[in-house]
Amino acid sequence: MPEDQSTKIDVHAMRASVLHHLTYALGKDADHASIYDWRMALSLSLRDLVVDPWFASTRKTYERKGKRVYYLSMEYLIGRLIEDVAVNLGVNEIAAEAMASLGQDYTAVVMNEPDAALGNGGLGRLAACFMDSLSTLSIPAYGYGIRYEHGLFEQHFENGRQVETAETWLAQRHTWEFERPEVSFVVGFGGRVAGEEDSVSWVPGETVITSAYDTPIVGWKGKWANTLRLWAAKPTRVFDLASFNRGEYLAATEPEALARTISRVLYPDDTTDTGKELRLKQEYFFTSASIQDLLRRFQSEGHALGDLAQHVAIQLNDTHPAIAGPELVRLLADDHAVPIDRAIEIVRGCLAYTNHTLLPEALERWPEDLFRRILPRHHQIIVLIERDHLTRTGADVRIFQNGYVNMGELAFIMAHRVNGVSALHTELVKETVFADLHQAYPDRIVNQTNGITPRRWLYSCNPPLRDLIDHTIGFDWPDDLERLGQLADHADDAGFRAAFRAAKRQNKDRLAQWLQTEKGTKVDPSAMFDVQIKRIHEYKRQLMNLLETVALWNEMRDNPSGNWTPRVKIFGGKAAPGYLVAKEIIHLINDVASTINGDAKTGDMLQVVYPENYNVTMAELLIPAADLSEQISTAGKEASGTGNMKFALNGAPTIGTLDGANVEIRQHVGAENFFLFGLTAAEVVARRGETDFARAAIEASPHLTRVLGQIASGVFSPNDPNRYASLVQSLYDHDYFLVTCDFDAYFETQREVDSAFRDADHWTRMSIFNTARVGWFSSDRTIAGYAKDIWNTGPADGR
Repeated sequence: MPEDQSTKIDVHAMRASVLHHLTYALGKDADHASIYDWRMALSLSLRDLVVDPWFASTRKTYERKGKRVYYLSMEYLIGRLIEDVAVNLGVNEIAAEAMASLGQDYTAVVMNEPDAALGNGGLGRLAACFMDSLSTLSIPAYGYGIRYEHGLFEQHFENGRQVETAETWLAQRHTWEFERPEVSFVVGFGGRVAGEEDSVSWVPGETVITSAYDTPIVGWKGKWANTLRLWAAKPTRVFDLASFNRGEYLAATEPEALARTISRVLYPDDTTDTGKELRLKQEYFFTSASIQDLLRRFQSEGHALGDLAQHVAIQLNDTHPAIAGPELVRLLADDHAVPIDRAIEIVRGCLAYTNHTLLPEALERWPEDLFRRILPRHHQIIVLIERDHLTRTGADVRIFQNGYVNMGELAFIMAHRVNGVSALHTELVKETVFADLHQAYPDRIVNQTNGITPRRWLYSCNPPLRDLIDHTIGFDWPDDLERLGQLADHADDAGFRAAFRAAKRQNKDRLAQWLQTEKGTKVDPSAMFDVQIKRIHEYKRQLMNLLETVALWNEMRDNPSGNWTPRVKIFGGKAAPGYLVAKEIIHLINDVASTINGDAKTGDMLQVVYPENYNVTMAELLIPAADLSEQISTAGKEASGTGNMKFALNGAPTIGTLDGANVEIRQHVGAENFFLFGLTAAEVVARRGETDFARAAIEASPHLTRVLGQIASGVFSPNDPNRYASLVQSLYDHDYFLVTCDFDAYFETQREVDSAFRDADHWTRMSIFNTARVGWFSSDRTIAGYAKDIWNTGPADGR
């Protein structure tokens, strides 16, 4: 247990603080308080404990006038914060005892907190882990993003289909944030550009006001706290009284409605022109606000603009904030009379860009006409950036191409460092999506393999395993995760293996109870919990997992007395509202689940479970309970993954391809503790060049032929037999992600998994080595790498 804030507050003081906030902040007495009231009072009490280290960190940063890191991300999937904050402060047990003394169930209070709807998947969760590690390492930093009113969406299933409804997390007060009405900037869109050359000004046709909301992010043991600053859009003119007095009531509120639209929803559907415009406005809105804010802070310290890169490191989390380069150039050139060439040079010294994808469609690009209309001055500046790049390098790699503005190329050209997020991914970035730019700038691309915070993803979410680790190797591992390597010395100890199995069983029992209580689904905790939780995408190959499930079901039905390993197949994840194929896969998963779960022949051997609305809180239940981690993406398509690290850390061996960080995980845990299958990235490319490769793979596989025939004939959709005909046909005709080619290897490797799991002692050893050997994948290590290799900075406390 960490010792710091816990030495400053005891159970009595915590209890008194909760009662104080209950009375004076919420206006309730203990006899009439709801669980919401108790949760808010506890949150405010914990927030009080964060403020002192937050202020102290801020003061120290200003005193030393050193470099700050500014992390720009469209997403921050921070999850619930009560337990996260209490754990990092070292007061989790104190808070639990204080609530118990008040007659409240601490766990119920914690679970009452809604997940902050600020992210979608790995990108947002990575950003949240990085903020935790920046504070743990005492590196002065700001995280910048958008305070979405409704986030992504709540996922529900209606007759197996995904249905999206608005997230309502801000229907209640968000206790952790501090509104900063004094921190406000004007962000413009459209209009015209006036003047020429050295005297240019942009006259926007539309403006909104930014409103800042700060959440302190405290690190391990409460020694340092940084700021997550999220922006909300407000109208320049709040209310049109003249329209209202004319009886035009909707028109009177239109400015507010249009402004709020910018910060209302994460990733609005961009399949329409209006959706594209909104997305571009969102990205510019938060980026402009962030750049204006950091420049204001920099100037307040009296530094010269030419020294900006000595004090400011800006990290672009993917291409969403790529407009940061042109925006900062605009401010330097137009507002501070810095020559354009010099402004570009200064800005490049500040900017770094993290690439997260090898999928061409995921590298953002905007129609040039739209971009010029919404950001006319930035369009001019990008023309100059491109000209500067072409002059310097002679390379024929352009930002403007075929009527589009390529944001990946813009981000690369304006950054002094570009990093991939796993060793394999970084090499593929050099060889594929940015091959020509890599030739032009051969020293620009570096690797920083992703990581995860062990504070949330083991210490907090897995108390049984945490307690076993504490008892076995001591308490110093949460901020020095490679200490877990000491656990390997205990793998041959029968007593330790039994304790490790018991910890896993506790987590499986907890998940089983939650599924029964919340979802009405009964599962057997002694079965293998086989888990794949990711956003639904063809390259992540949930479809292949499902096809193998059906093939296994067929085998079980054909030979019900066989020596089968009981399995519970667990899926979790959302599909983008406009991604129709992904939504069709969700529908198929639910249809298959309905059939298999209703089969009396196989009911005690195989189940399929798909709880709706996957989020951080659900992950904190599923990951500690998982026996097997499904990391089965097409080789060469997953940049890194972080779920793979979380599962391994919690003792779940991986079945996976040589993709993303799987490669490095396998190297660390040992090939004997990883179930490898599938084509390599190079073999994937070669196979795509073969004529009718998918049809040939299907015809060579009796298992797959049978499964696809069942799906196509309506076995799982008897009321609509042709429901999945097009999905099946697409596998025959253009299986881009090679589900068909990897299927047989996947099926056979799953049978190896079955055999290994039946040997409980052997499986436990594999699990122990996974936990013991993945300490390198801490986000603390990743952030230390960014600080050294990209940001040229370090801890403010001199570590």
